[in-house]
Amino acid sequence: MSPHPVSGTPAAGLDTTATNRLMDYFDHHDQVWLFGYGSLLYKAGFPWLECRPAAIRGWTRRFWQGSHDHRGTPEAPGRVATLVPEEGALCDGMAYLITPAVFDQLDIREKNGYLRFVTELYFDDGARAEGLVYIATEENEAWLGPASDHEIARRIADSAGPSGPNRDYLLHLAETLRALGHVDEHVFALERALLDIERSS
Repeated sequence: MSPHPVSGTPAAGLDTTATNRLMDYFDHHDQVWLFGYGSLLYKAGFPWLECRPAAIRGWTRRFWQGSHDHRGTPEAPGRVATLVPEEGALCDGMAYLITPAVFDQLDIREKNGYLRFVTELYFDDGARAEGLVYIATEENEAWLGPASDHEIARRIADSAGPSGPNRDYLLHLAETLRALGHVDEHVFALERALLDIERSS
């Protein structure tokens, strides 16, 4: 099962907090699996009951989403990871077992264009489970879309926000993926481009 929206309600503006709080698909569950593929991989920042490597199918990680609130500003947004559909793709990440009480915190953290999606998680031991993932699609107002590795890396090198430099987001993500034994050519290519830019500065 590829990720699909929890609700058909469209995102309103840059801040998706209110929209996500209308999505009550998991509200009556005692526990929910949350799939992390960006900063959630190396900085959870919320209480969880269990944490396991997992993957989802049919979507791939891309630095095509603007960040106005964490790794950039409204005037100079950074670039952060989202998921885009790709047939046959497998996106590796981390699954966190949480309670629905954590949704309020997550909705605020992911408010810059991300919506809750339902997805099937595939664990390393062959088990599967239904879970939740936050995805910023191309319809959201913070979408920046595709660009060359150099262009994306340049934006990352030049951006910073309340959560710190955009470069740290990329480098921590690349380091964590490598430590988990995962290969993500898009992330690693951006890492190389960023380090090249910094060496030539």
